Amino acid sequence: MIRESHVFVAPAKISLFLHVGGGRPDGYHLIQSAMQLIDLADELTVTVRDDGLIVRDGAVGDVPEDDDLMVRAARLLQAASGTAKGATLANRKRIPIGGGLGGGSSDAATTLLALNRLWRLGLSRSRLMELGLALGADVPFFIGGDNAFVEGIGEVITPVSMAPLRLALIHPGILVPTPVIFGAPELTRDAEVIRISDFSKSGFGDGRASRNGDDAAVSGTADAFRNDLEAVAVTRFEPVREALSWLSRSPDRVGAVGRARMSGSGACVFRAFDTTEHADACIADVPARWSGWSVRSLAVHPHRDCAVD
Repeated sequence: MIRESHVFVAPAKISLFLHVGGGRPDGYHLIQSAMQLIDLADELTVTVRDDGLIVRDGAVGDVPEDDDLMVRAARLLQAASGTAKGATLANRKRIPIGGGLGGGSSDAATTLLALNRLWRLGLSRSRLMELGLALGADVPFFIGGDNAFVEGIGEVITPVSMAPLRLALIHPGILVPTPVIFGAPELTRDAEVIRISDFSKSGFGDGRASRNGDDAAVSGTADAFRNDLEAVAVTRFEPVREALSWLSRSPDRVGAVGRARMSGSGACVFRAFDTTEHADACIADVPARWSGWSVRSLAVHPHRDCAVD
């Protein structure tokens, strides 16, 4: 039986800041972060199958099929729900692997959301988030679907209102393995605990409903907030240091707002701009050895309504 294919997008995210607390016996670290969805996205094509098989159509980099997070997500949901349905999954990959943008986690989250709808499971958002945490610490954020203040190992998620952003985003052409950064002995693991109200006053919070789609420019710089992983990444990965330095040259960056930052564990770096045109102009100058995108923040995940609250 021929089934109709459905296309879903899996948006990337940036970490506006990332503070690292103590480690846990299971290898995870306690963190505080603010995560914002952006319109750079992978494109997933999902086809329901009646034979119960979960099949990947096409390669995703050099990731084996059994290790692919969207395949693992589909199999986990199938086992948890008891459905007899299967799926064929294809991924048009745009989010760079190892870029600190949550691409694999977003693919897993969108797979769970898509199959929850296509398999007609009707699972709640909280149940999908519970399943997603078993796949990765960032997966629950994407399933939650709102820009958020994130704590714990990534499972404590508080939706927050954030000012819309226009960003220049650069990938310096390397993969930065997250375990290398978090496992570095020089990584500081003693960040002070901050409050959501501190972040809201920092300039990124705009005090309005998080899904209003407003197109205002970024309202502040939030320079007091940092990415604790950045200091490790720039010493161990020269291309990250070079990209951050290039993007930080303020005299050459017309319309730049605040400083350049690294997202997550790297390798991508970003900077906010006051207009899309200024972000576009910055990206037009990106050296050919790197990849760059002019992106906008999203107020909400495009497929948030595939689960019920």
